[in-house]
Amino acid sequence: MSEPSVFSRIIAGEIPAERVYEDDQCIVIRDRAPKAPTHLLIIPRKPLVSVLDAEEGDRPLLGHLVWVAGELGRRLGLDGFRLVVNNGRSAGQTVFHLHIHLLAEREMREQDLADHPGN
Repeated sequence: MSEPSVFSRIIAGEIPAERVYEDDQCIVIRDRAPKAPTHLLIIPRKPLVSVLDAEEGDRPLLGHLVWVAGELGRRLGLDGFRLVVNNGRSAGQTVFHLHIHLLAEREMREQDLADHPGN
């Protein structure tokens, strides 16, 4: 059996992280190496490796993660933000537990996607 991901360990409380939101389906933490003034990670409690591993029954969870992004945008008064999901090593994913990056409060350029190291 593989080791739990860093996100599974954060969810379990084994590793500290600055939590900004949580519910029964996900947690949201601040990225430790932010690429924008607001850089949050929306992480499902269910340990899916990537979107490619999601099954039909995960559709409500995936929708919930995007809804949480919108809710945080409203709560934080953001007038815009970018959502990024890296799926697989070739796409820059380095933590193999599905998560969505919410980046805001900085003008985003197309090049920013290429400059982002993953997670």
